[in-house]
Order: sequence, then structure tokens, then C-alpha cells
Amino acid sequence: MTNSAPSTEGRSGPLAGVRVIDMATVVMGPYAAQILGDLGADVIKIESPKDTARFGTLHRTPGMTPLALNVNRNKRSVKLNLKDDADRDRALELIGSADILITNMRIGALRRLGMDYESLAAANPQLVYAHAQGFRPDSDRAELAAYDETVQAASGLLDVAQRAGDIGEPVVLPSIFADKVAALTIAYSALAALVHQRATGRGQLVEVPMADTLLAFNLVEHLQGRTFEPPMGPTGFALSMNKGHRARPTKDGLAMIIPYSTQNYRDLFCAAGRPDLAEDPRVNGEFVDARLDGEAISELVESVTPSLTTEEWIEVCTKHSIPVGPVLRLDEAADDPYVREGHLLDVAEHPSEGSYRVVGVPMNFSATPASVRRHAPLPGQHTDEVLAELDARRLA
Repeated sequence: MTNSAPSTEGRSGPLAGVRVIDMATVVMGPYAAQILGDLGADVIKIESPKDTARFGTLHRTPGMTPLALNVNRNKRSVKLNLKDDADRDRALELIGSADILITNMRIGALRRLGMDYESLAAANPQLVYAHAQGFRPDSDRAELAAYDETVQAASGLLDVAQRAGDIGEPVVLPSIFADKVAALTIAYSALAALVHQRATGRGQLVEVPMADTLLAFNLVEHLQGRTFEPPMGPTGFALSMNKGHRARPTKDGLAMIIPYSTQNYRDLFCAAGRPDLAEDPRVNGEFVDARLDGEAISELVESVTPSLTTEEWIEVCTKHSIPVGPVLRLDEAADDPYVREGHLLDVAEHPSEGSYRVVGVPMNFSATPASVRRHAPLPGQHTDEVLAELDARRLA
């Protein structure tokens, strides 16, 4: 990455030529728009002073927080006050030039601004209008404020974590999990609607409620026995809920060693110098029962894993196709050779922020590579540039 924006902006990536308006705050909407920007779309972010992603004390320049640097790359920033008539007209004109709008503003506020789907589609019937909020707009919870923690709770995710960890109180996953899962859903849903738009010339409204999204995500495996009617068992995917589904102590630390077959167990015990355990009836019984109900087998595994170092276990498990991985601290994961070699976290020079680490694009395209083409902008950095383009478009 270079200090100035490359001249290929908007002309590389599979979404080259697609324009996206990011009229969203916090993480969910901005992250979805950032993904589309990574894929080559021209993303214009309509900024207000209340964008939570820009809040925080950890910055070199006000508004340029770590979160803002991550979710606002590959975007141009335009500062507009939507409560001001002239600025609102500019915003409406920008949306009229777009293929996709992403917003997480509440329905009532959008209607008051004349930016609800019906109003915008009347002026731009090709618009893909991606609207995300906490709960379905046709539900009695539509106007409730929703945050990642409350959505994790509503989806049953806290309950699953509590049951699997056998802990006293529900624990929130220490990641902005609901927002990011919803962001991925917004991105692929908007792209699906874009395919329809390209085929028919018509846009549509795409609604992505966070609660519905995370509930559907969580129940893929955890609905389990309640999948059937009448139920054939409880909720909760047994493998994930198994108390033995945990990191194992090694001679010098921890490793995630997950034997998945009878042969895996036999190879593991033989490598540890305990061939007698390879013949244990608990290992050689019915495999599914052993794996899902195998607290006793887990204890056998943990009785031998301290015999080798983590690196030795990685070598053994790799040889015998036993799933294995070191348990890295977050700092270690960021500096892992795999991360460095894949350019998943490179150092770049930001024009105003100096040296900083850029999270890489995690997917590869052989013909239309995605890329980080623009550094995250300062708030309103591109206002004059983008508005001048609108003026030129109007006069053309």
C-alpha cells in the first residue's frame, strides 16, 4: 500500500463499477460496506458526528480509532448533516447515483428524512436498499435498541456458552460477534440482490435483522433434537457441548488436540508411549458414543499429552492426520508466521496516521483480485471531491 490512493480506484476487483453508499454506524453496516469496498466497489460513506466507530481515546488523530481504521478502508468520506435540508438533498442525490445503500438507521428516522425504501425506490428503482437493525421491522420489538450483547443473549448463544463451559453465569463472547455475522449477511444478501438488479434492472429492499440472523446462525447445529417434531432430544450440538472438547496440557503449554476417529485415538496413545491405552475398550467401543459422551476418554488423552511438547504433538498429529493446533495468545496469533506469509496483517503508511497495521483481505480471486486500495479516510475527507463529481454528473 502507498501513501496516496492508486489511480486504479474503482477499476479493480470483481465489484468494479458498483457504487455503494454507506449510511451506517458502529460496526455492522460499515463492516459490510468495507467488504464490498475490498471487492472493488466505490464506497462513499456519509458521515455524521455520531459514528460510534470513530469514538474512543486510542488514536493519533481524533476520529481515527483502530476500529475506524479497520472498517472504513476502501471508502471515501463525505460529511453531511441529514437534518439540514441542503445536505439532505445532497445525500439523496448521492443515493440516486448508487447501486446499493447500506443503512442501520431506525425506520422512523428514515421516514422522517424521506430516506425510507419506498421514497428512495420511487426516484431510483434500481436501488438495492440493504437495511439492518436489531429486530424485524414488522415485530413488536422493531424500535428496540439492539447491541451485540443483547442479540447474543436473544439468540441463545450465551446459554450455549454457559452450558458448554459448565459455568455459573452466561458469558458474552468477547467479540462483536452478532454485528460481524450480520455484516457478512448484509454483504452476501446485497450482492444477491445486485445480481437480480443486473438481470432485471430492478432493485429491492433487503432487510437483515440482527436477532434473526444470529438465531439462524446459532441453530444450524444447536437446534439438534428440537429439529424434529415432536422433539427427539434437547438443543445443543453434543460435540461442541462435550466437556472434553478443550485444549490439552502439553509438556510446555497447551495444544488443541482433537482426535476424531478410533484410529486417531490409537495413533495418539501409541505416539505417547502408551500402546496399552490404544487397546482400552473405551477407545475401541462405538465411536460416536465415545466421542460425544467421552469425558472418560478425554481424561485418558489428558493423562498422556503432557509427555510431549506442543511442537512435538504438532509433528505427531500432522503425521497421523489428527487435528491439532497451538493455543496462541491474541498477540501471538497476530505475529504468527502463517499470518505474515499470507500478508494478513501488513504494516502500511497512512497519510495522517503514520505506520499502522492493516488487516488483509482474506479471500483470493484469480482474475479480479480484491485489494486494500484506500486508507481509511479522515471524517469528511472527500466531501469536496464527491460533491464536485455530483455537480459534474448533473451538468453532463
